[in-house]
Amino acid sequence: MARNRSCTIVEYFGGDDGHCCGYCKNEKGNVSHGMWSHTMTVQDYQDLIDRGWRRSGKYVYKPIMNRTCCPQYTIRCHALKFQPSKSHKKILKKMSKFLSKGQLPKEQDDDEPMDSVCKEAGPRAPGEAIHSEVKCTPITDIHKEEAECPAVTEVQAEIADATPTDSKTLGKDSASVPDGRTIATAPRPGMGADPSRPPCRKAKDLRKERHLQKEQMRQDADGVSSTVSPPPPTPMQTNQSKSFEDFITDSLPDNSSHCLEVRLVRSSPPSPQFKASFDASYQVYKLYQMAVHKDPPDKPSESQVRLVPVNFEDPQFTASYQQSVALYARYQMAIHGDDPGACSESEAEYSPDGPEVGYGSFHQQYWLDGRIVAVGVIDILPTCVSSVYLYYHPDFASLSLGSYSALREIAFTRQLQKQSPKLSYYYLGFYIHSCSKMRYKGNYRPSDLLCPETYVWVPIEQCLPRLENSCYARLNQDPDAGDARVLKDVGRVLVLYKRTVMPYAVYVRKRKGSSEEREVQQYASLVGQECAERIVLYRA
Repeated sequence: MARNRSCTIVEYFGGDDGHCCGYCKNEKGNVSHGMWSHTMTVQDYQDLIDRGWRRSGKYVYKPIMNRTCCPQYTIRCHALKFQPSKSHKKILKKMSKFLSKGQLPKEQDDDEPMDSVCKEAGPRAPGEAIHSEVKCTPITDIHKEEAECPAVTEVQAEIADATPTDSKTLGKDSASVPDGRTIATAPRPGMGADPSRPPCRKAKDLRKERHLQKEQMRQDADGVSSTVSPPPPTPMQTNQSKSFEDFITDSLPDNSSHCLEVRLVRSSPPSPQFKASFDASYQVYKLYQMAVHKDPPDKPSESQVRLVPVNFEDPQFTASYQQSVALYARYQMAIHGDDPGACSESEAEYSPDGPEVGYGSFHQQYWLDGRIVAVGVIDILPTCVSSVYLYYHPDFASLSLGSYSALREIAFTRQLQKQSPKLSYYYLGFYIHSCSKMRYKGNYRPSDLLCPETYVWVPIEQCLPRLENSCYARLNQDPDAGDARVLKDVGRVLVLYKRTVMPYAVYVRKRKGSSEEREVQQYASLVGQECAERIVLYRA
């Protein structure tokens, strides 16, 4: 994504035959369209993700929703309206406790979205248990219990014959069984809360009141005449709810055992800060891949490729860097017809009404006591901050860094919106309802899902009932609605042919007898008419 290139240039690969799904492990179930972006402007990428596309490096892909095994719906959160849930506040408090006291939690919480470092430490699927916690009962004992246990009809008869004689010894909602057990019966309809009783109070307030009473009694016993005055009301007691930023600030105590700092560095084009910290960041990435995704330590092996760390302070890298740049320039000029001046490193994109840091790809580095422990890869686009990827040091998996980083990125989006009013959304990638592990993204409310047929945003509350009935669903409830950017004229699609950009209609006349219209038409329908007239499709 760069400014010095006036247009986006892509190569379309069409739809694939399917590959292994990372969610349900179906060997050929994951089906998608793909294209390689030689250059990409931030506005073009913004328009593409608003049509269900997503990038992985320079590869941009779009799931074939009605064919793929686990349909992936683009999800966005309204950052300005976001309020943390109870589980989100718990994660922030957990980070605050770690920073202030230096104690790591023993296990990850069940709401942690990232993959577990080890099976025992992470959340368990229903019915899954650690073998050391399972106590097996001998088969003979099971038969013995069955023989001693009365039949269902006998129990029901005893319940019917039993009549409570004393309300103090026999509850209204339970029935006694001869062996001393209690059988629950259906609760009787009640009248609701008792208006004569005082309203429920928080346990925290009750503890504080008891403490004040004890302090008063102690001072009375000592002959002290002064009374203990209650502490001044907190913002919560005066019905002034805390802002999301307050919760973030509270998670970073001043006097603490550890110091956490989040640094934003531009990754494309690479800033000096990015270059200086790349080696440390890469080491965290390797540890994460090995622990979470079970990558072998030698992937890729040195026998397959010569590995040179991207570190501008490394003599081995700097010695070969200029050769790599020169080779890239020769390739671009010979194959793609680029001018020599256009083959230098890309430049950052800025806009008068955009954020001060500009647009493009960035890394949010989480520095703990002077070392990188996590990195969030994000794209800053005209109307959103898009989360791309997160990796972290496995030693800190119990801090729920996946959820914590998402909360920090939402706060960052709100910060950027003050500089650029239209930048108000936080994109969490894909929401996969058929994969319970990926449903956590729907907890960042309010949020919308992208309809795969009309490409309009639909509140997630309206989508969930349809997704419960079917993995793939048209989310737009208007049966007459269609794609507002549907392909109307394939002849106006821009293509790059023999170093010249031209409409597809001109390209067809130059390539007499060309049979590429079906592929070009498929590509244009996926990106939409407006993008097809702006993005350049490379043709060999």
